[in-house]
Amino acid sequence: MLKTGLFLKKMLYFCNRKITKKLEIMNEQETNVPFFRFEDLRIYAKAMDYLTWLYDTLNVEFKNDNERFLVKSFLKSAHNIALNTAEGSSRNKAQFLYYLKMAKSAVRECVVFTEIAKNIGIQNEEEYEFSRGKLVELTKMIGSLIASLQRITNTQESDVDMDIPSTPFPDELV
Repeated sequence: MLKTGLFLKKMLYFCNRKITKKLEIMNEQETNVPFFRFEDLRIYAKAMDYLTWLYDTLNVEFKNDNERFLVKSFLKSAHNIALNTAEGSSRNKAQFLYYLKMAKSAVRECVVFTEIAKNIGIQNEEEYEFSRGKLVELTKMIGSLIASLQRITNTQESDVDMDIPSTPFPDELV
């Protein structure tokens, strides 16, 4: 009887330690998971890196109001890449596609602003090449995500029975 009681105490002790350890691991994992899903997207991270680089690069003395307007518009377009990606990620699949296309449009705007900035002397050749390289990378990434989401959408639509009306995609699939 004494051995059984001691055995039960040891089992209870080890079970409590295991449960405590599992709870600690779960709490640690919860703190490492971002609250906002878009923070996990590489496109968002790359857009933020580009925006930060752009702020550092375009921190110049303006010769006139036209240059100030150009830089302000350039930064707004760069912001829109990250903002549209973030906003779209919280929506359903069709809306996410729309916002990704808007982000891709913002990338194209940045390409035009990059060209203008080089032509009027706000960016040098090295900055111009770096900017174009980052923008090409962003547009390819966004285009790949759009294509992937469209393939998933088309595959799911072809699997649906023609007699059953289609329903919007659940948020879990986005």
